[in-house]
Amino acid sequence: MTDETPKRLVNPEPQPDDRLDQSLRPHTLNDLIGQERVKENLSILIAAARQRGDPLDHVLFYGPPGLGKTTLAHVLSNEMSVNIKVTSGPAIERPGDLAAILTNLRAGDILFIDEVHRLGRAVEEVLYPAMEDFALDIVIGKGPSARSIRLKLPRFTVIGATTRLALLTAPLRARFGAVYHLDFYGLEAMQAIVQRAARVLGVPADEEGVDEIARRGRGTPRVALRLLRRVRDFAQVRADGSITRAVAKNALDLLNVDPLGLDEMDRRVLLTVIEKYRGGPVGLSTIAASISEEPDTIMDVVEPYLLQLGFLERTSQGRMATARAYEHLGIAMPAEEQSRLF
Repeated sequence: MTDETPKRLVNPEPQPDDRLDQSLRPHTLNDLIGQERVKENLSILIAAARQRGDPLDHVLFYGPPGLGKTTLAHVLSNEMSVNIKVTSGPAIERPGDLAAILTNLRAGDILFIDEVHRLGRAVEEVLYPAMEDFALDIVIGKGPSARSIRLKLPRFTVIGATTRLALLTAPLRARFGAVYHLDFYGLEAMQAIVQRAARVLGVPADEEGVDEIARRGRGTPRVALRLLRRVRDFAQVRADGSITRAVAKNALDLLNVDPLGLDEMDRRVLLTVIEKYRGGPVGLSTIAASISEEPDTIMDVVEPYLLQLGFLERTSQGRMATARAYEHLGIAMPAEEQSRLF
């Protein structure tokens, strides 16, 4: 990256928490736990690119936050032994910002764009020929004397990540040669992730303590690793430093994380639907206004896991709480709701 490229656009200086997260992340496909189908497809993609001596095809990862989209981008960089430049859709405000990044890429480099669905339309127009033809179209001058020149770019790879695939424009989505969906992790994979992280952090943890954290991790590695760090703090201050099931349970109960991994916001959403709107249906914006949260936060962070558990349903009229949600919260379902659901 040269001095002309704004530092706010790519690879910001890592903070202490970022360095810790980096140490917990796997660096190769063999180190990666879970997402077996995606791993197998990526291994074929990497092997084929190596045999041809080509850069990777453009890759798009989508799915709920915290499932490893950024980690996978860095894994691909390590596997291909190339540099990776990291930026995000909101950071690239003008076409000139993207042009500055693209002209500083080398052959084979990876450009990782997080929240790629938030790229502006004018920026996308610059990205299209860059991804398809490895060229950058620049307009010089204004008015009748303006002329367009095309700069050739080295062959590089764009890796995009998004939690909202539906918001990605069709032309941009079509330019990704490989599209992979990341789903929530199973309990066995979550246990392995927590166990590995505990070893990296140097925290003594028995199988039952690891299991308790994994079960409350919402099937999301980022959440499980955050809970592990908080349980580690609790074990250090309130126990002997070792994580057992009792220590993990007490720590997570103190954090208001229940046995299924639901936190305070999850319960507020469910209770709002059940108590204020009699189980629904109720619109997303109405729920958000009722609990003073942004609709995007509920849709991206809260809803996916509640849908996965079967606690919430999406209908054409709005969101509805299910019988499972009533049962989990210990609330008796009104007779009229039972007749409607059953």
